[in-house]
Amino acid sequence: MTFAWRLPRPRTLRARLIAGLVVLLAISCAAVGVAAVVELNGFLTRRLDQQLQQAGPAFPQSLEHGTYRPSDHDGDEHGDTRRQAAETFGARLLGGQVTSAAVVPAGDGQDPGTSLTATDRAALAGLPVDGAGHTVCLSKLRDYRLMAWRGRDGDVLVTGLPTEPVRAAVQRLELVAVVVFGLALTVAGVAGALWVRWSLRPLSRVAATATRVSELPLASGEVALPPRAPDSDPRSEVGRVAAAFNRMLRHVEDALTKRHASEERLRSFAADASHELRTPVASVRGHAELALLHPGPVPPEVTRALRRIKAESARMGEMVDDLLLLARLDAGRPLESRPVDLTRLVLDAVTDARATGPDHRWSLDLPEDPVMVPGDAHRLQQVLANLLANARLHTPVGTKVTVTLEVSSEVAVLSVHDDGPGVPEDVRPGVFERFTRADHRRRPDASGGGAGLGLSIVAAVAEAHGGSVGLESRSGSTTFRVSLPT
Repeated sequence: MTFAWRLPRPRTLRARLIAGLVVLLAISCAAVGVAAVVELNGFLTRRLDQQLQQAGPAFPQSLEHGTYRPSDHDGDEHGDTRRQAAETFGARLLGGQVTSAAVVPAGDGQDPGTSLTATDRAALAGLPVDGAGHTVCLSKLRDYRLMAWRGRDGDVLVTGLPTEPVRAAVQRLELVAVVVFGLALTVAGVAGALWVRWSLRPLSRVAATATRVSELPLASGEVALPPRAPDSDPRSEVGRVAAAFNRMLRHVEDALTKRHASEERLRSFAADASHELRTPVASVRGHAELALLHPGPVPPEVTRALRRIKAESARMGEMVDDLLLLARLDAGRPLESRPVDLTRLVLDAVTDARATGPDHRWSLDLPEDPVMVPGDAHRLQQVLANLLANARLHTPVGTKVTVTLEVSSEVAVLSVHDDGPGVPEDVRPGVFERFTRADHRRRPDASGGGAGLGLSIVAAVAEAHGGSVGLESRSGSTTFRVSLPT
């Protein structure tokens, strides 16, 4: 297995700008440094060639007749060694063979020695006789810049100067360039970071404002948006972003205000209509019951119609009560908060469900100790009844329904699980919204039927108790889970 190591990529815009600035400056410094080193090396090498041209073959000529000795201070009639620079190399070749070679001693008078290896002699023999400088590495003498001339006796005279001063100057320039450019990059990086941070301050304020907006409960309707992002120069990119963001906030605020007003009107209408409907619905139901108690003979058709009127008026009354409950919860009216034995409520609710749906298989999974929660016993009982009714009405006969009650981390979790066909996928996202029904076709054997308010009441009551409700559903397994603080 191989692992590819990669440099971490900067994620923020600020880091990318700073990294880009430093990289570009580093490339520029490297280009300048390389150009300076190459130019200095070429310049000093040309200076060596000029010195060799000026020196000419005077020193190797002094070797031609064997008259030069390292201790000589004066030249003979064939060469003037007094004008030769220290460590100047001279060699005479005849017939491709080195006949003599020497090096001008340094100021201390010590002869550096001129022992040449076979490789050195071959390099000298292959040196072009063109009056131009060539760099050759001599084993004992390191690198030399050599220049060859034709002698008067058919021999080849070679003069050379060491390239060590050139290399030392180039290395010193490289060291100075690394130090100076390193300091320049450090200073530029710090200054660039401060400059970029100062330049992006308006964008940071826009991001901070957006963060505060994202933390607001926008779904609640009436929301006071935070102050707008500070205006910047509209000619800059950051200024245009800030202006566009402020316009978007104004549109969002207007939309929230209009939506909240519309919802308030709808809630008020639902509450008023439900309140006004309670009396006529009760009156209709009462008259139907009274007519059914008439002692005289009543045709079967009339009796059947009166019973339908009574049943539908009862169903309408329940719907009106549900709408009034949702309207009260939407208005934020607090529910009763007393210790409630949730275990007892579950037992009673499952007992009622068995009586209502004997064709289903009902199962309980309860802890040994009673589970107590603070809340409204009547509304929590309604939550249980709605969940069990939902499982009974929307699953076929013989479905197993299991009610589980658990306590963990100061939270009571009530689960209603069934092995029915599951909630349709297109219905799941809005299953807790009002007037949402998982099966729009009423079952023939289902008496009454809901209007799609049962699960919305479950969600509203759970939230009013500081809890939550969730759904997990697939074919053959559906679980509604209500969490309540203990």
